[in-house]
Amino acid sequence: MHDDEQDYAGPSRSAKKRAAKAVEELAWEILELSPAQLEKLPVPDEILGELRKARQIKAHGARKRQAKFLAGLLRRDEDVLEALRQHMDALNQVHYQDQQIFHELEALRDRLCDADQYQAALQEVNSRFPALDQDLIAHLAVQAQAGKDKRAYREIFKRLRQAQEQGE
Repeated sequence: MHDDEQDYAGPSRSAKKRAAKAVEELAWEILELSPAQLEKLPVPDEILGELRKARQIKAHGARKRQAKFLAGLLRRDEDVLEALRQHMDALNQVHYQDQQIFHELEALRDRLCDADQYQAALQEVNSRFPALDQDLIAHLAVQAQAGKDKRAYREIFKRLRQAQEQGE
């Protein structure tokens, strides 16, 4: 009779497969980055060269093989893999924050264009963006409310977005 604790030799085969699959998914995520983002990655030149090669490949099967090869390179160096994960987490966090701001501005624009919520939304715009031309926003909001003017609707969002970017 064997004691199971004595036979334990590390992670199970399934755990190893899950870890390998996670690294492969990270490799695919990296392949989708823009060229500017690619240059900022904390990876050695060897891996960066393989990334560039993989990005040039158009055939699905060949690209898949190259992604698996890239994942294998990443698995060999735990330090690079961890630095890459942290970098990608930071990129994803920035993207998430940008999406949140985008949705907040959309909601504010929608409230401006709703006659019932207009006054409260206009006060919020005044407090959040004091440099914004309040008269223009009010005029555009009234136009959007009256005739469902899509141009005014889009222009409000454009102005809010510009004010948000200038305020950062």
